[in-house]
Amino acid sequence: MIDHITIAVSDLARSKLFYERAFAPLGYGLAFGKEDVFWAFDAGAGSLFEIQQAEEKPPLTHLHVAFRVDSRAEVDAFYRAALEAGASDNGAPGPRPDYGADYYACFVLDPDGYNIEAMINA
Repeated sequence: MIDHITIAVSDLARSKLFYERAFAPLGYGLAFGKEDVFWAFDAGAGSLFEIQQAEEKPPLTHLHVAFRVDSRAEVDAFYRAALEAGASDNGAPGPRPDYGADYYACFVLDPDGYNIEAMINA
């Protein structure tokens, strides 16, 4: 179990707004943070997903994060919310048989180009 992960972002305010909107369908909410420094989102089961203001200029390091959700409907809802929040499509919701017989996922690129996935494998 991961306690927390922190990623550097190029524009903290923009990324905070993006993740607030994209995480809403998953029930992930803002837990705590400090203006202009970092924000932590409660990702359930005691895990935090944190964003912090990058000191370096983009492009930032390539990163992929997958969030396990409870249903295909949550994958679909995350995808729609993320696109509405400004994400770029990187793979519409659907089966991913190369990953597993019951693997269903979507992929979006956040404002910094990070590959964010919502998935279920059941």
